[in-house]
Amino acid sequence: MYNWIDALADLQSRGEPCVLVTIIEELGSTPRNAGSKMVISATQAFDTIGGGHLEYKAMQIARDLLASGKQDTHLERFNLGASLGQCCGGATVLLFEPMGQVQAQIAVFGAGHVGRALVPLLASLPCRVRWIDSRDDEFPEQIPHGVRKIVSEEPVDEIDDLPAGSYCIVMTHNHQLDLELTAAILKRNDFAYFGLIGSKTKRVKFEHRLRDRGFDNSVVQRMRCPMGIGEVKGKLPVEIAISIAGEIIATYNANFGQQTASAGSSIAKLLPASRRSQASH
Repeated sequence: MYNWIDALADLQSRGEPCVLVTIIEELGSTPRNAGSKMVISATQAFDTIGGGHLEYKAMQIARDLLASGKQDTHLERFNLGASLGQCCGGATVLLFEPMGQVQAQIAVFGAGHVGRALVPLLASLPCRVRWIDSRDDEFPEQIPHGVRKIVSEEPVDEIDDLPAGSYCIVMTHNHQLDLELTAAILKRNDFAYFGLIGSKTKRVKFEHRLRDRGFDNSVVQRMRCPMGIGEVKGKLPVEIAISIAGEIIATYNANFGQQTASAGSSIAKLLPASRRSQASH
């Protein structure tokens, strides 16, 4: 049987969502100590938090979370008495953490120097990355985990396959291709973020050409160009990549980053008064 950490690594490598269950508080007699964990997928469970009806209820809750697709952490307190069919007599608080639910779909067009610096950064985030270029030899030999390499003679055609709400980053070797990609992305106009690499001068030129094609100014203004964090002035590929990644993180945190504080508040409410006092210092 896998331990929880091996099971979690295996499930994540296969892109299979699961829930990590952790005992975060033990009061009185309990079957396992705080810090004990198990991993629950839609069809399997790995490791144990003590067995019995407690574990059965934990699996029910975890699978309900998986079925709902919710990404919020969840806390549940259990009294280990007759109602659970357990005779320990204590109580335990479980933390349920959905893992492997994709938060962002990112499409990076261009495998040049900045693309090669950026994609590994994006791959370390809770997202899935499509990395698209017409030049197979521009891609590195090792593609980061969670990244799908797409060699396409017509990169613009790939835009039709992007999920709604995608994060689109255009940084190809060809300004005309950048323009065609930009037009196709803006035509869909259902992205969460669209960034185009380039200077303010490039933006002005593109805005003029897009207006000539009939694009409304309100749509064009959704384009980030120059993209990235303005305070980062460096010109090295890794500096540009970090600036862009920072802007991507800020954008998806606005959608997905409200969970930590609320989880911490919920934990505090479930702790005994004496522990709440300790936790506040």
